[in-house]
Amino acid sequence: MSSTRNLLTGLAVAALTTFSGASTMAQEALKIGAYPANPPWEFKNEAGDFEGFEVDIINEIATRLGTTTEINGLDFRALFVATASGRVDAVISSLTITDERLEAQSFTQPYFSGALGVGTKKDAGISSIDDINGKRIGSIATSFPENWLKERQDELGYKAYSSYDTTANMLTDLRSGRIEAAVNDIVSLRYAFAQPQMDMLQVSAEIPTGDKFAIMLPKESEHLQAFNDAISAM
Repeated sequence: MSSTRNLLTGLAVAALTTFSGASTMAQEALKIGAYPANPPWEFKNEAGDFEGFEVDIINEIATRLGTTTEINGLDFRALFVATASGRVDAVISSLTITDERLEAQSFTQPYFSGALGVGTKKDAGISSIDDINGKRIGSIATSFPENWLKERQDELGYKAYSSYDTTANMLTDLRSGRIEAAVNDIVSLRYAFAQPQMDMLQVSAEIPTGDKFAIMLPKESEHLQAFNDAISAM
């Protein structure tokens, strides 16, 4: 009788502890970092609120975990510092899983298989990646496209490379002729070029890379398994 009573008491305490833990998680919003100028993945609307494909994903994950999100805009390079220091619970920004990044960060399972695009003016005479030989090109600082280009500099033979903090500055230079090609995530380029003010630009070439997009978290994050479970259920 005594052992049965002790067992029931233990189960009650365990249940109460679990309930309290779940309630605490439900009350604490997930702190999310995001590059705020990365449409259609994430961007700020006219009201200053975040929208985009990955915003929908992270908000749905939070809902399934019984909580909400607090999304803060960060410079692209600052995203990695924020996760490494634990200042955020997770980061969204069309981030590619790489071996180098896995040394200091954790990633969820991938939810998108990406490709790079070569953005140019319509009359640039570029129709493949080989045509950037001798050209002035650019991409986003510390991004997967930048690393991809730098690793193949001798092979591609481009004349000069410019590194940009924002997509907007890169596309401004592309429109003005300071660079002749912009290499970036192909979905972002196609979305940008669909805007009326960008009608002189086009995606002139697609580069299949097999890179996988995922949510980045601090190394060995306590949220990783729950995020993966939510993505699998979604």
